[in-house]
Amino acid sequence: MPDRAPRTVERQLPTEESKDLLALVRDIVEREIVPTAAEEEEAGHFPRETFTLLSESGLLGLPYDSEHGGGDQPYEVYLQVLEELAAARLTIGLGVSVHSLACHAVAAYGTPDQGAKHLPVMLGGGLLGAYCLSEPSSGSDAASLRTKAVRDGDDWVITGTKAWITHGGIADFYTVLARTGGEGAGGISAFLVPGDSDGLAAAVPEKKMGMKGSPTAQLHFDGVRIGDDRRIGDEGQGFAIALSALDSGRLGIAACAVGVAQAALDEAVEYATGRRQFGRPIADFQGLRFMLADMATRIEAGRALYLAAARLRDAGLPFSRQAAMAKLFCTDAAMQVTTDAVQVLGGYGYTADFPAERYMREAKVLQIVEGTNQIQRMVIARHLAGPETR
Repeated sequence: MPDRAPRTVERQLPTEESKDLLALVRDIVEREIVPTAAEEEEAGHFPRETFTLLSESGLLGLPYDSEHGGGDQPYEVYLQVLEELAAARLTIGLGVSVHSLACHAVAAYGTPDQGAKHLPVMLGGGLLGAYCLSEPSSGSDAASLRTKAVRDGDDWVITGTKAWITHGGIADFYTVLARTGGEGAGGISAFLVPGDSDGLAAAVPEKKMGMKGSPTAQLHFDGVRIGDDRRIGDEGQGFAIALSALDSGRLGIAACAVGVAQAALDEAVEYATGRRQFGRPIADFQGLRFMLADMATRIEAGRALYLAAARLRDAGLPFSRQAAMAKLFCTDAAMQVTTDAVQVLGGYGYTADFPAERYMREAKVLQIVEGTNQIQRMVIARHLAGPETR
């Protein structure tokens, strides 16, 4: 059965411009994404042509300044765009979030010259970015990363392996965190590495449970040489840059999770109101009605939580704790909602003829990426009770 466009969510948007923007997104979703989402995911097809369209439509640089080609949109609006895209196809919604994450270092910490040189093509020039922090032996403990960048005159030579890289092997640029100094967080710096650099190679993409259309791969840096003009921020500032990006990125993951959950709820409601047993729609039975009510409540709560965190960010206020809460709650909610959607559809929910099983497989990864939900609980607890004693 082909995927259906998600039901229209009633949104409280701050401006007429943002309302027009959401209308554009919904038009692209209905025409270009939904009709082929299930087929392309099953085939493992990465929709580069869709990302090109999104770039041409100004949708890959929404939260960044218009000075360099961004959309000047608050996070409150940008995240709702992500939600709409993820509801249609998570490969695209998450891909836009990762691209935005990859642009963060240059936009927030780059010099004026770096911004003027790189951001216009990164934000609206048809390029696609990726973010390289995790390694085979350093995931949650990111400060222990081993990839090295060694200065050689006016250049840096990068050697090491990055892991779990969304868009690995197909991205046009990579924001790379590498060790330039001693052990720990203070020895890490950030670099902008072109995707076609000599010595840069991608491994065979991982075979994943879900998001088959989004390539995830290790990247091998074998003496990749870049100029010092591609170092972002000060030496030793890389870990702070990474954490700053992840706070915003976690909100992107939260919005994507709500999108997937919304799509699953829409599927469950449509099925439950159309499927008849014992002479009436199964939606008439209280057990299912209560399941649908709980699913809808989790979605509304998650949406309110990520929007509240976004508004703090837009106001220039601290939002790290709220971002962790949003990522934690929204992704756990998505896992529960998608599991319940499969249950509502019964045996049909377990088949690939309906998208419910795909939503459930996709929801799982959102509890893992950009900081597992166990790490989110640690972050929240540190804000409440201070660092752990050692």
